[in-house]
Amino acid sequence: MLARRQRNPLQALQRRTQELKLQVDSLLSESQLKGALEASKRRDIYQRCIQLKQAIDENKNALQKLNKADEPAPVGNYNQKKEEEHSLLDKLTHQLQELAVSISRENITEIGALPEGEEDDDSTEEDEEAEEEDDDEEESEESSGEEEETEEEEEEKQEHGSQQQATRKEYIAVGDFTAQQAGDLTFKKGEILLIMEKKPDGWWIAKNAKGNKGLIPRTYVEPYNKEEGQNSSEEGSEEDVEVGDQTAEGAEVKQRTDSPWSAVRKAISEQINTVDVLTTMGAIPAGFRPSTLFQLLEEGNQFQASYFLQPELTPSQLAFRDLMWDAKAGTIKSRPSRVSFILTLWSCKMIPLPGTSIQVLSRHVRLCLFDGNQVLSNIHTVRATWQPKKPNTWTFSPQVTGILPCLLDGDCFIRSNSSSPDLGILFELGISYIRNSTGERGELSCGWVFLKLFDASGIPIPAKTYELFLNGGTPYEKGVEVDPSVSRRAHGNVFHQIMTMRRQPQLLVKLRSSNRRSRNLLSLLPETLIGSMCSIHLLIFYRQILGDVLLKDRMSMQSTDLISNPLLATFPKLLEQPDMMDALRSSWAEKESTLKRSEKRDQESLKAMFLLVYHGCVAPLLHSTLLPPYRWAEEETEAARWKVIADFLKQNQGGEGGLQALLSPHGVHKPFDISEQTYDFLGEIRKNAA
Repeated sequence: MLARRQRNPLQALQRRTQELKLQVDSLLSESQLKGALEASKRRDIYQRCIQLKQAIDENKNALQKLNKADEPAPVGNYNQKKEEEHSLLDKLTHQLQELAVSISRENITEIGALPEGEEDDDSTEEDEEAEEEDDDEEESEESSGEEEETEEEEEEKQEHGSQQQATRKEYIAVGDFTAQQAGDLTFKKGEILLIMEKKPDGWWIAKNAKGNKGLIPRTYVEPYNKEEGQNSSEEGSEEDVEVGDQTAEGAEVKQRTDSPWSAVRKAISEQINTVDVLTTMGAIPAGFRPSTLFQLLEEGNQFQASYFLQPELTPSQLAFRDLMWDAKAGTIKSRPSRVSFILTLWSCKMIPLPGTSIQVLSRHVRLCLFDGNQVLSNIHTVRATWQPKKPNTWTFSPQVTGILPCLLDGDCFIRSNSSSPDLGILFELGISYIRNSTGERGELSCGWVFLKLFDASGIPIPAKTYELFLNGGTPYEKGVEVDPSVSRRAHGNVFHQIMTMRRQPQLLVKLRSSNRRSRNLLSLLPETLIGSMCSIHLLIFYRQILGDVLLKDRMSMQSTDLISNPLLATFPKLLEQPDMMDALRSSWAEKESTLKRSEKRDQESLKAMFLLVYHGCVAPLLHSTLLPPYRWAEEETEAARWKVIADFLKQNQGGEGGLQALLSPHGVHKPFDISEQTYDFLGEIRKNAA
């Protein structure tokens, strides 16, 4: 008898998927045989949905673990077949989810047919009876061997305790609230509500004077005391302050005393009142906070890219740590680092929308290297785009080319030589806004997430796409949700949890390991830096010219005199003005398109041409009075600046625009400053923290 031929692993999974598909089709057909199914039949179908969903998940996990090397024989279009199987499994999962949701709705409708409040009252009474029985059992155990109290004393205590409990449960509404979903309780400002249950997600179960029950937001009510009246609101605020202080103290224990977090938290605390007002008005979700990373950027240049672009001194202060000369290659040495990869921002999904009382000026993501304790790199910002049809979905532009601004570039390079085992990337989604009523501007965090780059054993995480669920609050707050109204709808069964997770705010990113060419380019940059991939060649030019000036051409290594070099003196300013970086990128691309192959291979010739382009493009623009000062998220200023830049680039296409602009009697420039021409490397370099 011939031995049965072994089936390929992928083929076996394909056959299993087809079996699951037949079962799902059969279940769908069975559920549509009759218009209304009996309750027992619905329960049976629902249980089979759960079982099939688990089987599909097992097949999906097995499919994900498959590799081409596992196949005993070559398989054509292997990756394509895997993707087709994965898509089919996703489709089956979606069909099961829809079926389970429809059955759940039928069950809810059937329950909803009962008299209003009847089931809730019964369940509440049962819960209260169970609690009383548990309390009695505990009291009997604790009081064993002690003298028993009289029934009259117990009744008096119970009555007194129930009165105190009732007082604590009464809250007064500080604003009007209209039900957003089924199950919410509508109320008016000044209405007294009885709180039945305080849920940790910020949505409480309350009952009004008419006996109607429903969910209410915590931020719309304050404790109410019949005797003290309005003073109860002060007591409530004191309670809130106590909770906040406990959170702050817990965060301080984890933070270093020399970190800037304390200053940032102080600045954020000054904005809390405004955020509380916006939250109470319903203008923003409860999980929004003042932006932490924006406050760090406002503290100074310590977290700006221009600071990390400068060379760093060794602990002895006698040499450069990350800028060394390669005499054989005639340029700066490559510097490999512990972390060096490319990160692509894909999209942000289910980001809650602010209310109409504020106008959003910018949607963006700020990211930096973080170890759970302090920021270890510059804070890089990427602006997001969105469509009116999908306002809660943000997208980015990978591989920015041509005239697209580098501010939209979703491809970022990440470099770090930190030895921290907890090193990772901190992402903060933010919006810049203006209040329509007051004209006040601000920056809010719409959520944050921390992606740790190494596992517990120190192995780097794999290069793949990550779906990161956002946290609310700030990075030193734990357990805060971006939008509690989503999670409050979660139930215990699998499908409701799946549907809830799909509605959670999330960030989609992809880690890409660099190829040989990318590694060679990244190794010429500082050991710690985050930036846009579309500007990496400009940064390398700066570093190479910096190496020439500081290491090759300097007459004495002990000399600390000012160095006459306009490019070194002004280039770092471009990193804080993205539109100027775009102007330089556009001018260099135009120049590079005219070069021959031999000229592109000559590094010295390229650097000389880059200097000419820089002096002809950036220098006249940077000091022109026609160019308004750069301001973040001001649409009018950004448009005015880009018009000046575009007009200048159009005039400069002939190659003489820079000189003409400098010598033209119509051009007005700022007063001359020696800092425009001289580079003070002692004042610019970074000193090693060690």
